[in-house]
Amino acid sequence: MTRNWLAVASAEHVEIGLSEGFMQVSHGKASPLRRIQPGDRIVYYSPNRHYTPSHALRGKDQLQAFTAIGTVKPGTPYQADMGFGFRPYRRDVAWHDAAATPLAMVKDMLAFTQDKNWGYRLRQGVVEISDADMTTIAEAMFTAAAPLRRQAA
Repeated sequence: MTRNWLAVASAEHVEIGLSEGFMQVSHGKASPLRRIQPGDRIVYYSPNRHYTPSHALRGKDQLQAFTAIGTVKPGTPYQADMGFGFRPYRRDVAWHDAAATPLAMVKDMLAFTQDKNWGYRLRQGVVEISDADMTTIAEAMFTAAAPLRRQAA
């Protein structure tokens, strides 16, 4: 059974995964990635453009957009060596041609945002979402990418 996952990361971290074909969540923890299986769909939500461990930029760096969408490739989580003893777990993903889409465009149509404390749930780093929510987000991201594809042609 294919499942749908929403992961949370800064846009700059998502961009690294997009360019190298992987996903990484929860500061490199393995356990969330073990729940995700080949064929599952993943969408990233980026509350901010840049990762900052402090709250100094809170409100100044907001993005609040879906920034990547893809399908998990066959294989299992693996560790990457980033140096200085940091060995985060990753999963390979086939990223789809889609454009960043503001949450505000689809928020009222998503089931997971109807709960009063939906943002708190996202602190888990990875949450499962419904097929309907994934379809809504995907359609918005693919529609936003269509003009970019026409310009490139």
